[in-house]
Amino acid sequence: MRARYGVPLSIAAVGAAGLAYAAGFEVRSFRLRRVTVPVLPSGMRPLRVLQVSDIHMVSGQRKKQRWLQSLAGLRPDFVINTGDNLSDPEGVPEALDALGPLMEFPGAYVFGSNDYYGPKLRNPARYLIEKAQKRHGLNGNPPAVGAVHNPWEDLRDAFDTAGWLNLSNTRGRLKLDGSAGGFEIALTGLDDPHIKRDRYAQVAGGPEPDADLSLAVVHAPYLRTLDAFTADGYPLILAGHTHGGQLCIPFYGALVTNCDIDTDRVKGLSTHTAGGNTSFLHVSAGCGTNRYTPVRFACPPEATLLTLTPRD
Repeated sequence: MRARYGVPLSIAAVGAAGLAYAAGFEVRSFRLRRVTVPVLPSGMRPLRVLQVSDIHMVSGQRKKQRWLQSLAGLRPDFVINTGDNLSDPEGVPEALDALGPLMEFPGAYVFGSNDYYGPKLRNPARYLIEKAQKRHGLNGNPPAVGAVHNPWEDLRDAFDTAGWLNLSNTRGRLKLDGSAGGFEIALTGLDDPHIKRDRYAQVAGGPEPDADLSLAVVHAPYLRTLDAFTADGYPLILAGHTHGGQLCIPFYGALVTNCDIDTDRVKGLSTHTAGGNTSFLHVSAGCGTNRYTPVRFACPPEATLLTLTPRD
């Protein structure tokens, strides 16, 4: 039997089942990914870095909150938050509740566009026509006049009070205590390139030679920022934003990245080369979605525990 307009009922059923899986199961199927990156000086003991990204907290997401709280049990040496914590102006208290146990550890953060501005209801299919948008210069522009303001200042104040470093177009240092005592990490960050808030000239100059390790942090992995960090000699760049493609094809991968990086590097560990240098790049697929496109397919929500090891 066939449906009206020639669409087979079997295909319609498969599509409905896929949507139900993407919206009802996979979007809540939280995972921890583990990655090893050889960037430390010779002879240093390994360091464990927990990266959380793209939480997109919406009021009432209890399972996500509990899962984020549970990550404190990993006892990381420090935490890097690569932005887009919010997808609801009312979500700040629940985002802070979810991140509270992690804020007991040393950490640093950058913001993404959804920390500053709430999402608007739109056709979900727009996510899949990103390439056409880019060709016409419609991707990565500042939010339109009248965009919903998120209370990002409350988020910033809570992070700062906990001792996390705000890396928005600035530099900072983490001095690690406990088993990693005496280890000092220099961090350089940018505000979100997706809405053109990045100002690399303010942080240019490369790694700090008197630190044990220098890392670069940015929300959206636009090529201009990756080129700048890599040319300046940072060994590792941490980013988020892409959602890993969010709607992927099994055994093929992502169709879009929501920025100008290629789909082969939409998530996970890869490398980037510029200015005669090569850096490791880690892009988190994140653990949330825009509140108006609450689906994931072949791309489970995640956080990543990166173990940094000596280069040789």
